[in-house]
Amino acid sequence: MPDLQLTIEGAEVVQYAAAPLLAFKLRIANNPSDQIIHTVALRAQIQIEVTRRKYDANQQARLMDLFGEPDRWGQTLRSMLWTHASVVVPRFSGSVLADIAVPCTFDFNVAATKYFHGVTDGDLPLCFQFSGSVFYQGPDETLQVAPISWDKEAKYRLPVKIWKDLMDAYYPNSAWLAVQRDTFEKLYQYKVREGIPTWEEALERVLNALPETVRL
Repeated sequence: MPDLQLTIEGAEVVQYAAAPLLAFKLRIANNPSDQIIHTVALRAQIQIEVTRRKYDANQQARLMDLFGEPDRWGQTLRSMLWTHASVVVPRFSGSVLADIAVPCTFDFNVAATKYFHGVTDGDLPLCFQFSGSVFYQGPDETLQVAPISWDKEAKYRLPVKIWKDLMDAYYPNSAWLAVQRDTFEKLYQYKVREGIPTWEEALERVLNALPETVRL
């Protein structure tokens, strides 16, 4: 029966995809190494293990919207689910390198986006928890199937720079913000009424109208 060892060896930005996409490099090694693996249907639940790194004062301020005041972080800092991903790995024996493609978003209504944006340097601690099925050649050369053990997981520290590079590639010098439609209509009417040419200028005027202490 196969015994798969799963390791994340790296990650890279996928260029020219329809939406922001990261490719995590997954090494799958089987024991026994001479056994023929026909297919691995793999699913991954990706957790952000936020307690596995430290945060300076600047990052604590940037993450306040997510975790609250730093003196409460002992209660509020918990691992969070980022996303699910899947991959079908074709025939191999010994070991193989496969890509786990993970779609990403710059939507600041999503907790993971707030976290990734709030961490300014270092790395992002991730845990890949695997499940799925492996189809393999049995001793009598018949096709057999076995579940992937529930305890299979891989830790990986994603460099913050890779996340920043991803968003710079797909949203250069910009950010994506969703608002409710009635809020959009109010801002749109203000923009039209004042003859403001761009959304950036409309928001700047609204912000500049606030007291200086609030703007800071």
